Amino acid sequence: MSKLYFIKNTGSDYDKLGKDALKLLKIIVSETGHRFEKEVPIKVHFGEKGNKTFIPPKCYDATINYLKEKGVSPFYIESNVLYRGSRTTTELHLETAKIHGFTQIPIIIADGDIGTEYDEIEINKDYISKCKIGKEYRKYKQFIVMSHFKGHVEAGFGGSLKQLGMGFASRAGKMEQHSGISPVVNSEKCISCGICVKKCNYGAIQTTVTAEIDDSKCVGCAGCIAVCPQGAIKNTWGGSNFLEKLSEYAYGASKDKDIIYITFVHNITKECDCAGTHMKPIAGNIGILAGKDPVAMDTACLDLVQKSSGEKLFEKGRPSLIHAEKIGMGTMEYELVEVNNM
Repeated sequence: MSKLYFIKNTGSDYDKLGKDALKLLKIIVSETGHRFEKEVPIKVHFGEKGNKTFIPPKCYDATINYLKEKGVSPFYIESNVLYRGSRTTTELHLETAKIHGFTQIPIIIADGDIGTEYDEIEINKDYISKCKIGKEYRKYKQFIVMSHFKGHVEAGFGGSLKQLGMGFASRAGKMEQHSGISPVVNSEKCISCGICVKKCNYGAIQTTVTAEIDDSKCVGCAGCIAVCPQGAIKNTWGGSNFLEKLSEYAYGASKDKDIIYITFVHNITKECDCAGTHMKPIAGNIGILAGKDPVAMDTACLDLVQKSSGEKLFEKGRPSLIHAEKIGMGTMEYELVEVNNM
């Protein structure tokens, strides 16, 4: 059974939320004897352009200031997304982060300019043998993973596991989880400009009337999706066992890492912060959780949301928790210790 700490906070004061998050962080540090290294990456989600319900930067200020006071150099770390949007490339990603106010500390986009730079982490689980994790993550042993618990169209919900599985994965890793196959070319959109051919490091693309992808050579890095000016190359999103693959990537992302997890159960929307549109919350604000076990964290968040709403919200995602526990990533059994928020 994993011990988790919880502060009930149903308000919308982001400064207070940030201070409550820090209070939980300090408890974890004290209880575990945690010692910070000189540099500590903070894994967050900057929100897609147009999204209004992502966790705002003000919620991280207290933690950032605390780390600096302890002589630690904090910075944000993220990876580029698979789909075409405002965070597809590093240039766009950094611009979006700036627009959304994430300017307190430096930002590292871990998988390179177009998301194709990664390390392979061997895990040999049921569906994934090697995880393709953004290359910059290997440099750091410690992380603070700060998540927003909300819905997700395919994962059921997004929380600690998704922050690891998708958030640490390179574009190739994201693609492996979603489909495991080569991208496809929309011949009606393709203008045979050859940019994808020049950018492909594996000689997997050639152009005739339109671009053509050789499945036998394609490694699924999805770089062509990022550089196509017409948006003619797409992932099919048609893979099987997505939830299990997500859990296995989360396992690979956290392998040999020392991670503290903090999750905001606020602004609970039907879809995730990758949706570039304003969404209305579908459940009330609940509070903040912290712990060292991401499986227990997500299980507790899911249970709290369902108990508060009286509905089986996001139940689609529970198999990811079951599989994560099965492969030894953590436990779904938890003790929830409520902390006074005064």
